[in-house]
Amino acid sequence: MKIRRIWPAILGCAAIAGASIAVAGNFTAAARSDYYSAGRHQFYVWCGGAGDHMAIEAGKDAEDAQMRLYDASKAAGHTACWPVWQGRVTG
Repeated sequence: MKIRRIWPAILGCAAIAGASIAVAGNFTAAARSDYYSAGRHQFYVWCGGAGDHMAIEAGKDAEDAQMRLYDASKAAGHTACWPVWQGRVTG
């Protein structure tokens, strides 16, 4: 008798977990697509010590934009800073 009451709860939890995994997989695929897309990319620039900030840089993909931003920071004398990709910016 108690087993009959538990099964609907177990099946409901399994359905919710399955839907959550499907949604998370969709976000992961979208982020991967954005990383390899050309355009403007947003970065959190982490600097050892102080001076952390947000920056946007254009590139053929996120890695290209990251290296452009890194090279610009180095040229400006900020050798302890590293841009961390946050996502692609539309518009």
